[in-house]
Amino acid sequence: MASSLQKIEVDESVLLRVTHSNLKTFNSDIRFSLQLTVEAMKEKLWKKSGTSVESMHLELYDDVRNKIADLTDNSKLLGFYSPFDGFCLHVVDLDPASVTSGGWLEDTSLVEKFEISEQAYNKRGDTFRKYKEKLTSQVPSTVEAKTPDTDLKGICANIKVGSRCEVEPGAKRGVVKFAGRAEPLGPGFWVGVQYDEPLGKHDGMVKGVRYFQCPPSHGGIVRPEKVKVGDYLERDPFEDDEI
Repeated sequence: MASSLQKIEVDESVLLRVTHSNLKTFNSDIRFSLQLTVEAMKEKLWKKSGTSVESMHLELYDDVRNKIADLTDNSKLLGFYSPFDGFCLHVVDLDPASVTSGGWLEDTSLVEKFEISEQAYNKRGDTFRKYKEKLTSQVPSTVEAKTPDTDLKGICANIKVGSRCEVEPGAKRGVVKFAGRAEPLGPGFWVGVQYDEPLGKHDGMVKGVRYFQCPPSHGGIVRPEKVKVGDYLERDPFEDDEI
């Protein structure tokens, strides 16, 4: 009985809404164990936000935005502050030269673009356009191209927005944020996922179309057959650490 009670206590956790001082679109619900120290929380948030542990200051607010505490003692456990589900954990980046400052992680217009003229592009033999033309030329004209609609419609019907999921390849975990057609990406059905870790390619906007909202580099849009829904918990980045 004692070991059972001990396990329940160790497994206690809280779901906090995390925001960031520099990343205005960063707004994520993250579950933390109450047994985590403030330093361990910073390590977990560094992997999600890009702010280094040394430059990170944490502020805890209740569900109506009243400030509860500044988490300044790295050795204290999160449970010391008695947080509840729905409280807000605000990440303040104190480094003026941080990678998160200046909008570089959110405003793609600040990134220098590689440009090539149409004439130069046509001269290259290793482009996607040439590859697509080659594939098209190999398909007999009497054979109709198969559409994924029939096979994928049934699969997509079982994938609900808000469901926890795992995406192949890589067994990436996250939350379903979109399910439906996305014609600019191709015919058929697509599933948009907000990954728990920055394993994606965007923030929910693809080719100028906003399909859903998520933190930068946390978004992915894939075919339904690559998505499995279920009770997939968020992986603890410290679960493989030695004790």
